[in-house]
Amino acid sequence: MFGRTKKKAGGSRTVTLIGKPGCHLCDDAREVIREVCAETGAVWEEKDILQDAELHRAYWEQIPVVLVDGEQHTFWKVDAGRLRRALEA
Repeated sequence: MFGRTKKKAGGSRTVTLIGKPGCHLCDDAREVIREVCAETGAVWEEKDILQDAELHRAYWEQIPVVLVDGEQHTFWKVDAGRLRRALEA
């Protein structure tokens, strides 16, 4: 589906959740991301498309969108196993 993200040299992986308040899919994605990042030691952050016009233009039809190290990993539904494999690659 999307390109494989390579591990950053000497550092932890970063997962970015792009979503918006009141989005039930975003809430579900947040829980999966929180769990997988706790297991793998990756850090995660969240960005609100309502606060960033560029993100809104790029992703408004796909939220929630998950980036791994700045590259799109998935959208709509986050699969814990797939995210875990991407972070361990």
